[in-house]
Amino acid sequence: MADMFHHNPQVWTAGRLREALAALPDETPIHIGVADGPGDFEGYGEYVLVDAEPVEVDLDGEGDAQGAQHGEAGPRVQFTLFADAVAGAYHLDLD
Repeated sequence: MADMFHHNPQVWTAGRLREALAALPDETPIHIGVADGPGDFEGYGEYVLVDAEPVEVDLDGEGDAQGAQHGEAGPRVQFTLFADAVAGAYHLDLD
């Protein structure tokens, strides 16, 4: 049997993000390092921020255990940052 561990990352709030960005010039690009696995940033994938918008999440739908754990039901809106691959030449994925 595989070893199990509980992964409980500290999710940033809008205030914490504002504080981290406060000293940066407005034209600074935002890069995002996506963990290769829970808490594993050694082999992270590099992405760039391309959009940010409120997204409605249906907590009554399938697969949303996070909302169920907090006793929430029905849709709620969360602010979501969208990332894409960094600029470069890529092979076209035809699948």
